Amino acid sequence: MKKVTGLGGVFFKCDDPKAMNEWYAKNLGLATSEYGTTFEWREADDPSKKGSTTWSAFPRDTRYFDPSAKPFMINYRVADLVALVAELKKENVTIVDEIVEYEYGKFVHVLDPEGNIIELWEPKDDTDQDKAEG
Repeated sequence: MKKVTGLGGVFFKCDDPKAMNEWYAKNLGLATSEYGTTFEWREADDPSKKGSTTWSAFPRDTRYFDPSAKPFMINYRVADLVALVAELKKENVTIVDEIVEYEYGKFVHVLDPEGNIIELWEPKDDTDQDKAEG
């Protein structure tokens, strides 16, 4: 079973997300919004399939990364979230929450051995994904 298919997003805490977005827009040319930015791309094996990777700054006091105390979270794209969660449970991986589904895909959060929160995302389809956060 293929588990991770790519990087869905990078999320990090900062003191002032608005200022951070403005800095990255001005100095590095990112087309930011209040949610950060989304990089769109096509799959190498099948260029008809689109995908996206999100970059987003969160307020330092966000609870979204809980229970991790780390100031970042990585989102990985996966092919079959339900089957992957079943495998992770067999391996005694800490599953933080239940799978939730939105118009742009399914999400769940797990912890790695050092307590880093990981967001797993199964995109609804690989065309025109707006956000990779659940």
